[in-house]
Amino acid sequence: MEEKKMTEKESLELVSRMIQATRQNLVKGSGNYFLVYGYTALVLSIAIYALFYVTGNTLWSIGWFLMFLPMSVIAFRKKKNKPLVVTYTDGMVKKVWQVIGSLFSLTIFVMLVLMFITGKCDFVLMLPLSLLYAGIGTAITGLVIKESCLVYGSFVGFVFAVYMLMSYTLNGGTEMIWNLYFGLSLTVMMVVPGHVLNNKIEKL
Repeated sequence: MEEKKMTEKESLELVSRMIQATRQNLVKGSGNYFLVYGYTALVLSIAIYALFYVTGNTLWSIGWFLMFLPMSVIAFRKKKNKPLVVTYTDGMVKKVWQVIGSLFSLTIFVMLVLMFITGKCDFVLMLPLSLLYAGIGTAITGLVIKESCLVYGSFVGFVFAVYMLMSYTLNGGTEMIWNLYFGLSLTVMMVVPGHVLNNKIEKL
């Protein structure tokens, strides 16, 4: 009986160490995924909205494709700073974001196909869809590494995404103010939790 209790205790300690290692890998190994994507989104949201406000040209929305740049930066940094320990929870988080990344790519592909078929497409719709995808990935990551600020922060993204989609159906189109909503959502959903994670890891 005593041996079973010790086994359970050791199992819990192992899980706890894996979660802590995953937190550290998210923060240290890649420059913190959440801060990289969050700040990129914030800067782009302000820049794209400002350019539209000055020029009145909605084509500036194409600037959102720059969100793919952090992927290259993170991939490069991961090659230089490979984590010493790769845990099961690392693998879980990685697979979650691989699925989310596939959803991004698939959505863009479908939009492009429909654009060639119908001759029209509103790529600004990617903003609410991206919030839903990123929110799901962030929430699951928060649950895996037991970080409540990631879980609760993702709710902000969900609320803005639903608002945008409802607004689209009611008003019959997208609005450029969505750019600022997107930047605000990613700030709450990724930038704030990213700094919280950094602070927690630095205190260890």
